[in-house]
Amino acid sequence: MHHTHRIALLEDNRKQLEKLEAYLSQIPNVQIVLKSRDSDHFFQELPNTHPDILVADLDLGNDSMTGMEVAQEVKLPVFFASVNTADYIEDIENLKRDAEICVDHITKPFKEEHFVKSFKRFLQEVDFFSPPQYVTLDFNKKKNRILIDDIVYLCANKNASNNKEIYFINSAPASLIDFSFSRMDESGLVKSQFITVHKSFRVNKKHIKGYNPKTEKIEVSIFDGQGKTKSVTIKVSENYQPAIRKAFG
Repeated sequence: MHHTHRIALLEDNRKQLEKLEAYLSQIPNVQIVLKSRDSDHFFQELPNTHPDILVADLDLGNDSMTGMEVAQEVKLPVFFASVNTADYIEDIENLKRDAEICVDHITKPFKEEHFVKSFKRFLQEVDFFSPPQYVTLDFNKKKNRILIDDIVYLCANKNASNNKEIYFINSAPASLIDFSFSRMDESGLVKSQFITVHKSFRVNKKHIKGYNPKTEKIEVSIFDGQGKTKSVTIKVSENYQPAIRKAFG
């Protein structure tokens, strides 16, 4: 299962921003969630978009901050695309060492194929060094440490509205005690990864195999508790169909 990288773009030049967006669209498993031309807009939208990688220009024109200063504050893996990377080599090395994040750069002007090749290599480095993410959830009054990527979906328990059923790719389903969808972020199951397909379902985007626009259903695989993995479909409610169609259609 490939991880979808959520990209934030920070580039003050509109044409360059559009070019970066076009280049990134050629790379699999990349989703642009934030496009900004100044640091004020970037930090305003950052809490709502949850990017996991920053692509930034170092020189943001008349901005109050440089791309380097933004990167130093957010401490996300960062890929700099700028004309003056040579002037920032020491800062780039310091950021990589002190923040312990993946940092790479490419110097403008560059061709599309050079950017794509360099960025793919950068994503491989990010994937290699990214630690697995865990959450602690309450199953039948017992705390369990769960790898987030093992969770396929959560759904409402028909017999107890304050409980939820949770399904996995590699273990039997379980019941979550006193769990609210409105507080998923607090538990570590962020909305950027668990998408709403129905008021009663939250699905891990990494496990969605596809979307059938005719039946309005998504397909996932779950472990059935009998030692087998099986494919299941989940109906997408009308309110959520446009977003699902755009992402997975």
